[in-house]
Amino acid sequence: MLQEDNKDKEDLSNALMMDSVVKTFGDIRAVDGINIQIKDRERVALLGENGAGKTTTIKIISGLMKPDKGMVRIYGHKPSSIEAKRYIGYLPEDASPYLNLSVRENLDYIGTIRRTENVQEKIEFFLDLLDLKSMEKQKPLTLSRGNRQKLCLALSIIHEPRFAIMDEPLNYLDIPTQEKVFDYFEKMNATFLISTHILSIARRLTEKVIILSSGKKVWEGQIKELEDLAEGTKTIESIVSELMKNVS
Repeated sequence: MLQEDNKDKEDLSNALMMDSVVKTFGDIRAVDGINIQIKDRERVALLGENGAGKTTTIKIISGLMKPDKGMVRIYGHKPSSIEAKRYIGYLPEDASPYLNLSVRENLDYIGTIRRTENVQEKIEFFLDLLDLKSMEKQKPLTLSRGNRQKLCLALSIIHEPRFAIMDEPLNYLDIPTQEKVFDYFEKMNATFLISTHILSIARRLTEKVIILSSGKKVWEGQIKELEDLAEGTKTIESIVSELMKNVS
């Protein structure tokens, strides 16, 4: 196991180091001894069935939840530290913006506190990109679920994070918006960790896959390796399903 230091040492070569992490809720081990390393600028998908431990893992990495055991570092810093949070852009599953602020006010507020350069230009950019311009004065409760998701997505990346951590980022988005998001993510010079249970999204957004099942990491490798495992006789989905069942 990694040794706890009195002082974090910045490590810009590794976006994430996770060592022997455990998180329990009562008798349930939601995260069971997980080890993950993600290099700077890598794009990784976290796959798993419902209850596999994906969301708990994401929350631990984002600093919203402390593990019971193990160590987590974001570019060498503890996830809860100010230093780590400067690198992170986090989109939780079923995210919610500030309900008492308008769409534009949400973007202005988050953009400002995240010290975003050219914040007004960024606001205009995301309003246009995600077709929110006509709704900029509306408050989130008046928006459809899809449009709230667009706003939350913009809030998570308006400051151009070095490490984008996203839990089901394309939830509720229509197909044209999904395509815009795919294109924008492709242009971002960032590390990505995307939690999803939809393999097609993982294949579009990432190159590497980590598969969780019952709180354990059961497989890790490149998407190309999954394609090779299929060997033309099985679908990639069936291969992933089999891997999820291989829990010791």
